[in-house]
Amino acid sequence: MNRVVITGMGIWSCIGTSLDEVRDSLYVGKSGIILDPIRKEAGFRSGLVGNVPKADLKTLLPRNTRSYMHEECQYAYMATLQALKQAGIDMDYLEQHEVGIVYGNDSAVEASSKTVDKFHQMHTSLACGSGSLFQCLNSTISMNLACIFKLKGINQTISAACSSGSQSIGMAATLIANGLQDCIICGGAEETNHLGVVSFDGLQSFSIREDAPEKASRPFDKDRDGLVPSGGGATLILESYEHAVKRGASIIAEVLGWGFSGNGDHISTPNIEGPAKSMLNALKNAEVSPQDIGYVNAHATSSLIGDQREAQVIAKVFGDYQVPVSSTKSLTGHEMWMAGASEVIYSILMMKHDFMAGNLNFETPDEETAVINVLPEKKEQHFDLFLSNSFGFGGTNSTLIIKNF
Repeated sequence: MNRVVITGMGIWSCIGTSLDEVRDSLYVGKSGIILDPIRKEAGFRSGLVGNVPKADLKTLLPRNTRSYMHEECQYAYMATLQALKQAGIDMDYLEQHEVGIVYGNDSAVEASSKTVDKFHQMHTSLACGSGSLFQCLNSTISMNLACIFKLKGINQTISAACSSGSQSIGMAATLIANGLQDCIICGGAEETNHLGVVSFDGLQSFSIREDAPEKASRPFDKDRDGLVPSGGGATLILESYEHAVKRGASIIAEVLGWGFSGNGDHISTPNIEGPAKSMLNALKNAEVSPQDIGYVNAHATSSLIGDQREAQVIAKVFGDYQVPVSSTKSLTGHEMWMAGASEVIYSILMMKHDFMAGNLNFETPDEETAVINVLPEKKEQHFDLFLSNSFGFGGTNSTLIIKNF
């Protein structure tokens, strides 16, 4: 089996649009959550959202190419430019070698909605526009980036709800470990427009703590009242160790293990057995013990049941070992399909700079969340191994273990 390493990272999120900016936000505990008046005017119960800057691609790509790319694809493109630059991979290299893409995405709601609206308004399908088809497909990111960057390897979209970004990394690592690819672009992206999450709002899943947006996302805290939607794009470049060394790449970290599972239970309410199996599978795959893990980046979204279940799972897997835990969603909100990839990047940035971001707004645990060591504030501490959880609707669980290099 080949060792799998990370040689490039890129990020476009509500807490920064560069690695340095994101690192600084994590360090000082800067929230990216705002109150969006457009959502309130549209009839949303909650107007809270992660404030992700729009991407301006006009000077980067021709108009016909941009017409195929909706919001989430634009975020992914900006993140991928950064990741490729850090990895030292240019267009000449991409055109001359077999590089693949495995990207996480599970919606294209606004693009689909607007296309259907045009059809109904004009009473002709010709009104939809030539680019709408490629914006509306779940595979919009992988197909667009594969064409833009001339990728000739695996071209795959992972649609696994909120574990999509994590599973894209796990799947890419598996392909490389088994010698099927040498280099893969992977990650996750999520649209941040209000149409993309209107059904979530209808389920009353979101926090309504609108008087203080930065205090709304409260993973593990007793007074949490729901999650805050967010999004953006996060890209990582994965390679086999031999391939990275051969081309003289700087290695950032190593993907040591991946675990996954299905709950086989309720479509939206998590259980304990499924996530526990995902974490145990990751530890087994990485050939490490729970005591080897220096930090856990929790999935915890600030939902009542989800946070309780994950705390119970962490306590079950780690036993008496009080591993440091925090959820960066306290700063970013829930980045949905992007979260599993962005949270790996957040954790790597912390690992490289010897700190653990605090779990913002964690003031009082409830009975279930008090069983784990949640960090209420930033902790200056070196660690070389972390575990990152991502759990999604339908019981789609994914756990990654990443090692410093």
